[in-house]
Amino acid sequence: MDRIAVLVVDDEESVRTFLSELLGSAGYQVRCAGSGAQALEMLAGGSFDAVLLDVVMPEMSGLEVLRRYRGQGGNAPVVVLSGLTGADDAVRAMKMGASDYLSKPLGNDELQDALARALGTRVPDRQVVPPPLAPRPAVDTAAESRVLISSSPSMRRARALVERIANENVPVLLLGESGTGKEVIAREIHARSQRRGRPFIKVNCAALPGELLESELFGHERGAFTGATAEKPGKFELADQGTIFLDEIGEMAIRLQAKLLQVLQDEEFFRVGGKKSVRVDSRVVVATNRDLEKEIALGNFREDLYYRLNVVAIRLPPLRERREDVVPLTDHFLKKYGRQYIAGVSELPTEVLQAFADYDWPGNVRELENMVRRLCVLKDPTLVLDELNAAGRSPASAPSLPTAFGGDDSGYGHRAVEEHPRGHQGSSVQVLEMPSRSVSPTTAAAHSQAHASAVMEPMNSVIPAPRYVNPFDVPQPPPPPPPAGELSLKDIGKRAAMLAEREAILAMLQRTAWNKRRAAGKLRISYKALLYKIKECGIIDPRASAEL
Repeated sequence: MDRIAVLVVDDEESVRTFLSELLGSAGYQVRCAGSGAQALEMLAGGSFDAVLLDVVMPEMSGLEVLRRYRGQGGNAPVVVLSGLTGADDAVRAMKMGASDYLSKPLGNDELQDALARALGTRVPDRQVVPPPLAPRPAVDTAAESRVLISSSPSMRRARALVERIANENVPVLLLGESGTGKEVIAREIHARSQRRGRPFIKVNCAALPGELLESELFGHERGAFTGATAEKPGKFELADQGTIFLDEIGEMAIRLQAKLLQVLQDEEFFRVGGKKSVRVDSRVVVATNRDLEKEIALGNFREDLYYRLNVVAIRLPPLRERREDVVPLTDHFLKKYGRQYIAGVSELPTEVLQAFADYDWPGNVRELENMVRRLCVLKDPTLVLDELNAAGRSPASAPSLPTAFGGDDSGYGHRAVEEHPRGHQGSSVQVLEMPSRSVSPTTAAAHSQAHASAVMEPMNSVIPAPRYVNPFDVPQPPPPPPPAGELSLKDIGKRAAMLAEREAILAMLQRTAWNKRRAAGKLRISYKALLYKIKECGIIDPRASAEL
């Protein structure tokens, strides 16, 4: 049997190398193109069984490559690769003839599944030799080790509940703020169940618009819509005998909620454009950071679906309610990223650990992980702590720390990652040290004299500080309304709700200096949902407009 030829088209060399090695080890014959023009030339002169095509490329975009390729009569299945904000591009690509799409960063299982769907029954020779289910327990074991990093009573209770219901074929509802580890618990449930040798499929309901999410979950038949050149099984079919994890279920449109309810009740559904029902046996685990009972009262979530999902509910506490887990998690992330950025670091300064323990962590475990990673990259504890202080997020009891740019006259001296043996015999271990706070007598006298002068200065000679102008405050005109004669009462209500959401999002973005992840956390929605709403409401990022 000839090896299956795959063309990888991406302008980033690191992505091409990664995909080439990954697919090559799986038995595919891989060739790469670094631009759209090169890809079209290779497609015209060679025969490929499938194409992996990045959407965002300089000079010629992936969509233009796809349009020209289909226009020249090319019929190889094309899998589109899109980033976080590429949902609209993915919809257009599907309508232009793409067979599937994947969101970056790519997962091995996700990539293999997409190629398997695109190629039908054809698979590389090397995929047939080992049992297809053999590698899956290793992934689940890794997930199991991640969830064990907790010593708090609340997480022990959650883990005990997971052990009791893992083998029960009932839906599970995971509740908790963003970043509390809901996906980790979902994988733990799968790993401890009798389905652990079968697929674990994750779908983020907030990452896709409704029309694309329906096709993603339930699949479509050939000819169901423009660009549907072949039938495509949905995630529920791919998760047959396994587990499907629906993250951000609170973002799902009401219309799709009705279809999901049918799957839970009857274990069957219709593909988009299909006439025959499809039966599946999939364990459903869902997660949300929303209060679903409030969403029901607002009319955003079906009450019957809520009761169908709420057979077993596991509520994960935020990190601020289990502070005893902060230090073990910090040690875990320090080992994880310390090997990558500053090999040999064994501990953090006491001030850092104390500030971490006192901080409320609105982003929960995900924010802690990012903070430790930043600490490993910067190699300077004061920069991370100054960031907490500057944002007003560090508690009043946190230790007083030097500024990141203090000179010699600040009394703090230089900062560095020093060699320090501390308790390690035979080898020096890097330990992050806080800077010395010794102040010379000359500097102390100068500070005292300056303070006395400031006290004696008359009040009427004090010059007020100039008014601060926020550079991020740019005009944000709302989208123009449609003609009055074309508006129904329902349309008026939708527009009023959109404008209210728009004002709330704008206010929070300006409060957080357009830090979208922080704004999403404050608004209690997912990061991807916020990106979608920013685009939907026509909000302009002033940093992007400044670059133009």
